[in-house]
Amino acid sequence: MHFEFDSSLDAFRQEIREFLAENLTEGMRLRQQYEGTLFAGSKEDEREWIRLLAKKNWEVYAWPKELGGQDWSAMKQFVFEDELYKGFAPPISFNVLHMIGPVIYRFGSEDLKARFLPGLRSGEIQFCQGFSEPGSGSDLASLRTRADRVGDKYVINGSKIWTSGAHEANHCFCLVKTDTTVKPQRGISMILIPMDTPGIQVRTIPQINGDEEHLCQVFFENVEVPAGNLIGEENMGWTYAKKLLEGERTSSSYIFWNKREMRRLVNMAGQEEQNGNPIAKDLVWRSRLAKIQAELIALEWSVLRVLANEEFAKGLPAAASALKVRGSQLQQAITEAQTDLLGEKAMRRYSVHAMPGDQGGMWPEHVLGRTNTGLLLRAATVFGGSLQVQRNILAATAFGL
Repeated sequence: MHFEFDSSLDAFRQEIREFLAENLTEGMRLRQQYEGTLFAGSKEDEREWIRLLAKKNWEVYAWPKELGGQDWSAMKQFVFEDELYKGFAPPISFNVLHMIGPVIYRFGSEDLKARFLPGLRSGEIQFCQGFSEPGSGSDLASLRTRADRVGDKYVINGSKIWTSGAHEANHCFCLVKTDTTVKPQRGISMILIPMDTPGIQVRTIPQINGDEEHLCQVFFENVEVPAGNLIGEENMGWTYAKKLLEGERTSSSYIFWNKREMRRLVNMAGQEEQNGNPIAKDLVWRSRLAKIQAELIALEWSVLRVLANEEFAKGLPAAASALKVRGSQLQQAITEAQTDLLGEKAMRRYSVHAMPGDQGGMWPEHVLGRTNTGLLLRAATVFGGSLQVQRNILAATAFGL
């Protein structure tokens, strides 16, 4: 397949870089570089970044133009996200851009659109995703959290787990069982739940990286939610969730994060020394880095093939699973290499707020935050659909097995 970037994208790249140079403060960049793992960063920075992006109407660029978006092509979105990741800008909420935002404006009532879209765009409304449950992660159709219709309300009972950011969110978009007499997928609905509703309890889950609190378990005990908070039709939640995921085939590859961290890995190899020489000169390390880089280039071209040819992408129902498998494996390969290369430095804790450090200067930027990220991404092949489940999907949809 022959592929070239449209030359008009060069000017767009330059526009983004100039915007970053003028608006992204050094503090924002450094905090994101140190504290910002795949998910978490400074919430204050994220809200300020939304305000700054709004100057260009870029804060919900993936939405339709009539709702404040940009109607950019898939390739223009690729360039935009690539440059923001490269510059260590605070993340734009994936939930807002590609998940709950599109669900509401495609399937929600006019009342839900009026109540939620403006707050999502401004960052005032923050959602967590209530899908997985204890015992219902990869097999999501087996979820057991119930929503029983009582008059003009739903009464919700059950529990959700691995609910990222639930302790900070003010709303949850939740898959619930509304009919137990039909096949599992046909009895599921999607409902929006305010997190300050009586009967909700949130517990953070200790993580392997020690001090980060991002994953949560949420308990619902007789939680009453207005029936008007139902998305679309009752028992159609599974369909809405599937359509949502179909629209984002390439995000599962984490291609921009992988590219950024690969650049950081190469930088590490040039700055860290072994026996008085840069590690980048070691033949074993050069071979290891070259292998990872080759796999990353192959992943990027796979993403570009899907983005550049809509008909081609339609013929690949398993594209998201294939990209998820390779993307998550590369996340682990890159962070493992970073940790191995740093040696004992990878076990130290560095604080941006303590810089310059007690050694009389700035800690090397390529070192910051590697311990947290490397530990967290041991789960990269589990979250978002485990490696084993993704391979089952590939076997069934791509090979008919």
